[in-house]
Formats: sequence, C-alpha cells, structure tokens
Amino acid sequence: MSFGRSIKMVAWSFFGIRKNSEYQQDLASANPLHVILAAFAGVVILVMALVVLVNWVVLK
Repeated sequence: MSFGRSIKMVAWSFFGIRKNSEYQQDLASANPLHVILAAFAGVVILVMALVVLVNWVVLK
C-alpha cells in the first residue's frame, strides 16, 4: 500500500464516509506506520486550520 493511499484512507475516515468493500481492501493491505503518519499529519492540519479560523473570527 502506498503512502498516498494511506492518506486517502485517513481522510475518508475523518469524514466517516467509506464503502465497506473499500474498507475491507484497505484493511487487508494497510501499512500501520503509513496510517499513523497520515493520521498525525491530518490531525496537525485540522488543529492548525481551527486555530487560524478562530483567530480570524476573533479579529473581526
């Protein structure tokens, strides 16, 4: 499984939208290290986006 596929898998899991067949296929071929790194990067991006949004709202 490529790192790009892991990013896609984590991104879909953030939204909670996933086909069962694709979930089973990803689960069978997922590299745990790639998934952990992609999830960590996704969380960091989400937190940074929320901080920017809150600062933007407070400044207005």
